[in-house]
Amino acid sequence: MFYYIQGELTFLTLDYAVIDAGGVGYRLTISQRTSQKLRVGNTTRLFTYLSFPREGDMELFGFHTETELNTFKMLIGVSGVGPKAGISILSELEPDQLALAVINEDSKAISKANGIGAKTAARIILELKDKLAKGADKNRLISSGVTLPSAKSAGSGKMSEALDALMVLGYSRAEAGHALSGLDMEKTTLEECIRLALKKLM
Repeated sequence: MFYYIQGELTFLTLDYAVIDAGGVGYRLTISQRTSQKLRVGNTTRLFTYLSFPREGDMELFGFHTETELNTFKMLIGVSGVGPKAGISILSELEPDQLALAVINEDSKAISKANGIGAKTAARIILELKDKLAKGADKNRLISSGVTLPSAKSAGSGKMSEALDALMVLGYSRAEAGHALSGLDMEKTTLEECIRLALKKLM
């Protein structure tokens, strides 16, 4: 229904923001990490997701970036993970940090989120890694004409890990390869590589 809402940010807490767009105040539930990036009085754009938790009721969620929105959609696609749990996880972890937690099977990092237990964290890792495995079509990368840095320049599998992390976030292997090409994998950390690639993708 809404892709994004843009207007003056009139009210802000750690849990929600109110944007005045065309004289209408839209209340959006947000992650704490999104909240930390906003300032009252500024013109603000939040990407949105509309949820219907109960019949006759609805809740609008807001996200600072499309990557955060896409990560939220993937999280609520995991069995047993609802919108509130998705926001809780994104309050604890940035999308790139969540992707690294998934590929490293770090359930402790995910279960630090409020209301997320060890079993839910393990299920998130299992289901998102399964999606990653299904999406790892090497033929698509070869046919796309993307030239990636050699294994030597990537440094101890860093390129492979960065590719996997971006694919966990919903990007195709070809898109991830394009975004990572040209980065000096030896001189940047894995998280920095992923963040730089996300900037290109956005």
